[in-house]
Amino acid sequence: MHDLTFWIVAVATVTIVGLSKSGFLGSLGMIAVPVLAFVMPAREAAGMLLPLLLVMDAIAIWIYRKDCDWHILRIMLPGAAVGTLIGWGLWTVVSDDMVLLFVGIITLLFILDALLPLRKRLEGLPPSRGWGRFWGGFAGFTSFISHTGGPPYQIYVLPQRLDPVKYSGTTAFFFAIVNTAKLIPYFFLGQLNVANLTTAALLVPVAAIGVVAGVWLVRRISIKRFYQLTYWLVFLLAIKLIYDGVIGVFLTPAA
Repeated sequence: MHDLTFWIVAVATVTIVGLSKSGFLGSLGMIAVPVLAFVMPAREAAGMLLPLLLVMDAIAIWIYRKDCDWHILRIMLPGAAVGTLIGWGLWTVVSDDMVLLFVGIITLLFILDALLPLRKRLEGLPPSRGWGRFWGGFAGFTSFISHTGGPPYQIYVLPQRLDPVKYSGTTAFFFAIVNTAKLIPYFFLGQLNVANLTTAALLVPVAAIGVVAGVWLVRRISIKRFYQLTYWLVFLLAIKLIYDGVIGVFLTPAA
């Protein structure tokens, strides 16, 4: 049985993830595993979240079923499949803290790059297949390890300046496919146990409300405000990830 503190943290976290799944809060949902790690082991948190992510994905793709850039998905998904397999293979080698630090550094570099004139000149160019497959692979890998695939995905997709609804739909389909591919590996790794599935089932209504509320907001926000909010949230998230990663990798004594 979980205590009151767990449920408060879990409900708040799943609500944020639901808003993120709608496309409204960008990659802010990737705080889920680090935050839940305060009240449960990080790997158990990843296992508990996967069924909830799939429920949120199903709601999001139904709502955005007509709003998806399939060209981007055809570019990124082959790389994501490779990244998922690499994540499975390195599951026992790579720690959550290593992933958080690495993702945080890459994400911060992405935000700094977005402020440079070169990025402004590149926006709107046709998607590069090689670049897209690389970031798709990176997203698949980090998503498998700790559900932190958002920033690598955004590094490739955000500069293309899709309409907010189209961006949200493309994101929903991408992560629905990636998360579904994680089911078999997570089962064999023992992450989908009875306790995790029971807790996830109790949090399904919270997840659904978060996604629906986020979709309502996405359909009403301007493109300019949408991207301003997304870039700022990704910047703050990068700082948080680097901080957590440094603490975990360099300052926390080994068990």
